[in-house]
Amino acid sequence: MKHLLVIRFSAMGDVALTVPVVKEVLAQNPDIEITFVSAAFLAPFFEGIERLHFFPAQLKTTHKGPKGIYKLYREISKKRKIDVVIDLHSVMRSWLMGAFARMSGIPTYRIDKGRKEKKNLVSKERKVRKQLPHSTERYLKVFEAAGLKVKSLTNGPWIKAKPSTEIENLLAALELHNKNSTWIGFAPFAMHAGKMWPSHHAKQWIKEASKNAQIFLFGGKGEVEALSQLAEKLPQVHILAGKLSLKDELTFMSRLDVMVAMDSSNMHMATLVGTPVVSIWGATHTDAGFGPLGDNRRHIVEISTAELACRPCSIFGNKPCWRGDLACLEQITPKMVHEKVIGITKV
Repeated sequence: MKHLLVIRFSAMGDVALTVPVVKEVLAQNPDIEITFVSAAFLAPFFEGIERLHFFPAQLKTTHKGPKGIYKLYREISKKRKIDVVIDLHSVMRSWLMGAFARMSGIPTYRIDKGRKEKKNLVSKERKVRKQLPHSTERYLKVFEAAGLKVKSLTNGPWIKAKPSTEIENLLAALELHNKNSTWIGFAPFAMHAGKMWPSHHAKQWIKEASKNAQIFLFGGKGEVEALSQLAEKLPQVHILAGKLSLKDELTFMSRLDVMVAMDSSNMHMATLVGTPVVSIWGATHTDAGFGPLGDNRRHIVEISTAELACRPCSIFGNKPCWRGDLACLEQITPKMVHEKVIGITKV
């Protein structure tokens, strides 16, 4: 049986998008196994996948720097006999892993990220607007180059939620033993400002939506204070940030009627467990290939490029706004989001 070493260290949303791909590749190629190496905390994405072995990388400690990457490669090699390396990241760390493999005579195949096309897509003066391949398509092409059978993805869900005592205890504390109303998840944050809906819009939407639904706010431990301001004096709004593990967050998302998220990992996480997602887009754009999978493309909220020709101005949302007013996010009203949500929930 051929053994593949698949590399994708970060970011969280990009790693989440590898899940449908590796499941499809394994299903179509029963004669292979995969060792998937990524940041240790992302292991829950890959639990229960047959013939897949997750190997945790400690990139900030044990496996930091070139020497650490060599140590990581040696640790994997001692545990598994690697036949092929699939680099789904194409950064210095993964290049080093591939170089070590080639020195041992192991073939390596690397993702084409389409950097030039993406640069043209966000150019201010010479913008070339076109739909670029989705990340999952780029991932599949690497496996195809390695001689494996691949085809377009099947429909999700791709992660089966697990029972959780922690979630049951949390719901009991909130007195939500029985789900007798609509449950909406909301993840208002992203890595960069160019992806985040302004808080005054978010607060107004939460206030309106919570009249007929329970709202659950997702975020990191460092975002609890900001989330508290959004939830202030709204008894049907509950903060989950810092209370659940990644595994339990996935399970909780599977219980929601709809998830509202930015262009962020939460959008992909909810999609993986089969929950409809309303996604809000600002400086970034699905043309870059990072959009939600499946039917969730129908639930995107954005200001069209016909109205704001500057979009997209950034691939990752980390560039300063050319206009200086983040109109692409400011012009998205609570009503626009609410209409998408009620189109799914009917409330």
